[in-house]
Amino acid sequence: MKIAIIREGKVPSDHRMPLVPAQCKQLATLHPEFEFIIQSSQVRCIADAEFEKAGLPVLDDVSGADLLMGIKEVPIADLIPNKTYMFFSHTMKKQPYNRGLLQAILEKNIRLIDYECLVDDLGVRVVAFGRFAGIVGAYNGILTYGKRYGLFDLKPAHACITLKELKKEFSKIKLPPIKIIVTGTGRVGKGAKEMLDLMRIKQVFPQEFLHDTFDEPVYTVLRSENYYKPKDEYDTHNLGFYKHPESYVSDFMQYAQAGDLFISGHYWSPEADALFTVADMQRPDFKVKVIADVTCDIMGSSAYAKRRTCLLKPCEHYGYGSG
Repeated sequence: MKIAIIREGKVPSDHRMPLVPAQCKQLATLHPEFEFIIQSSQVRCIADAEFEKAGLPVLDDVSGADLLMGIKEVPIADLIPNKTYMFFSHTMKKQPYNRGLLQAILEKNIRLIDYECLVDDLGVRVVAFGRFAGIVGAYNGILTYGKRYGLFDLKPAHACITLKELKKEFSKIKLPPIKIIVTGTGRVGKGAKEMLDLMRIKQVFPQEFLHDTFDEPVYTVLRSENYYKPKDEYDTHNLGFYKHPESYVSDFMQYAQAGDLFISGHYWSPEADALFTVADMQRPDFKVKVIADVTCDIMGSSAYAKRRTCLLKPCEHYGYGSG
């Protein structure tokens, strides 16, 4: 079987790749029937020369491959009919903006293996970027807060080659006693928590967050039962939220009235109520001034999210709220 590592064609381009040179060589050694080819790329974070140095052929045309592996959605024009592809298609929630991609995959008789669908025997995903999404999202949220208020200037996360280099930037951080909201306790939420803990920001319970004042920056981690409440007043533990999200309404505003920075890392279903609306953001008691939207469901859990930002321009000012 001939396996191709394809270049990322989505704009803005992604710098990542599914396998690095050492992994390709290891797999080829373990499975002599595997042959790897690399599609040339000017943006990949590992240069073509590094693959060539490892003895892996770098080509522009990879149409001879049986399996084509990428990271993000492959542009429709680049899809080769009758092939097998592996990438994140972002169609599992029936995202309308990728409906055309899924239709093209069917029309071109392509077998799609979506990383999001790969699970172990217990149903746990085996390929996910959640932890690092949370780490980078929390870091960029702090970076943006510092930039907005002229407190400090950090190196962008994508400019740090390693996690160790990113941590060196922590010495520049000097925060006032702000309150930080983190939603979600999965991979993304845990990644954000890991970053805030490394920054030595104190964690407090949700009720403390709502009602107490602090002389240092603090954060709280919220579960669904904290920011959603059942329409049925007798369901006091949100037992059915993940099965019947349409039966719940947002109760997030109490935290938006207390917090300064919001880092979203929670699961969201299209049937769920938005955490807050543009009208909520325009209320004078909406206190949050910086949002690091790691969840990034377009027109989803945060109704203001009309588009994604990119590495070169990560911060976007919407002009909502009082600040």
